Amino acid sequence: MSTVDALAAKLEPVGQSHIVRHWKELDLPAHDQLTNQIESIDWKAMPRLVEQYVRNKPTFALPQDVQPAPYYPVDPKAVFRPWDRAGAQVAGQALLGAGKVAAFVVAGGQGSRLGYDGPKGCYPAGAVTGKPLFAMFADAILGTFDRYGVHVPWYIMTSPLNHDATLEFFAAHHFFGLPRANVFFFMQGVMPSLDICTGKVLMAARGEIATNPDGHGGSLRALHASGALADMRQRGITAISYFQVDNPIVNMLDPVFLGVHAGARDSSSQMSSKMVPKAYAEEKLGVFCAHGSGARKGRVEVIEYSDLPMDLQRERLPDGRLRFLAGSIAVHALGREFVEKLNTDAAFELPWHRAEKKIACIDTTTGSPVQPAANNGVKLERFVFDALPLCEQSIVLETDRVEEFAPIKNAEGADSAQSSREIQTERAARWLEWCGVAVPRGADGKPNCVLEVSARTATTREELKAGAVLPGAIERGQRLAL
Repeated sequence: MSTVDALAAKLEPVGQSHIVRHWKELDLPAHDQLTNQIESIDWKAMPRLVEQYVRNKPTFALPQDVQPAPYYPVDPKAVFRPWDRAGAQVAGQALLGAGKVAAFVVAGGQGSRLGYDGPKGCYPAGAVTGKPLFAMFADAILGTFDRYGVHVPWYIMTSPLNHDATLEFFAAHHFFGLPRANVFFFMQGVMPSLDICTGKVLMAARGEIATNPDGHGGSLRALHASGALADMRQRGITAISYFQVDNPIVNMLDPVFLGVHAGARDSSSQMSSKMVPKAYAEEKLGVFCAHGSGARKGRVEVIEYSDLPMDLQRERLPDGRLRFLAGSIAVHALGREFVEKLNTDAAFELPWHRAEKKIACIDTTTGSPVQPAANNGVKLERFVFDALPLCEQSIVLETDRVEEFAPIKNAEGADSAQSSREIQTERAARWLEWCGVAVPRGADGKPNCVLEVSARTATTREELKAGAVLPGAIERGQRLAL
């Protein structure tokens, strides 16, 4: 049986034989590329996925007993839930000092929405220095070495879109001073993009399937398939610090968070999360909720803002705070053994989420290019927070968004490079003022300067006061990086 006949034998029973329709027109390298793509896809699952997510739109069933998830407040002396922040910090510092923690960034995206041609992690994000995101994260790892004498291994999940460019960027920057052996790159999986009407796999070219990354939820499989988990086990890693590439001020190796995750009485040390209070009811953040009965009572999960009824999102407590307050910022701590357990369970499968998109493709009959004016495709992706309900117990820790959340997602407006620079400046100004440094502010209360504190210098105001040479005052209009 020829190669094309063998491929057709896989595709025809699942209604996807059009994928090899133009085989005879392709050269040998294109044959190899298309063969590799076809062999990497689970075709037996495709009819079920098409039926569930293309021909039908899954509907979310809100649990009747849904409640706001409990959380550890940013103020450890808060009346509604006091806790031992100092003890958690000591426990987390012990983990870091013993080399038990790995950093893991999901970095498969491109900077195209920002008008940047390249991997998003290469985007210049520092408010003063213009340092790329990857360099800012490397600073945090270098700072951890300065404080604990331990090289934290860094695992970077790329995508087929940006893998080679990411490796070239690190090589060109000499790995930002990190030991090469401590930086581990691997690619996330991909899914075929599907025609929104027929469920047929879209073709990007005559010899190329149109694919999309399988979402940050695919990272749990990719950690295993890439050998990253095995590498962590060999190094003695027990906790994985998970974060996404678009947040330059993420406290990615936070000893307090790591200590709560590993040592709190109500934590299973399997998966923990950080949250910020929603700024207003309509803010587009997933919300940490809890529900369940019997053995599953109180299991934490993230419900997307589009799935939680707005009347619930607008409910308020007697003190005026939103009742469903805890917004997800995509920062988690994962137990290495928990991720290993998920990958050894044959039944483990996170749910897929459907997204309707405009997807450039070809007409598979004529081979002519198609530039759709309306959504013509369905992309399927998984979300990492869908692993939360699989935990025995999961905890949520509140943080201040100015301290840890300044994402760069949009070209302008909210969550843009400009808003991120403003938050970076405000955070630095708060820290400096707490240290006794005068910072000029305008009539609107905003700093009248531009400031940036490297994570190598400090990740908290206490570290800044203890370790940095500080000016007596900041001048109006000054640009200062510490």
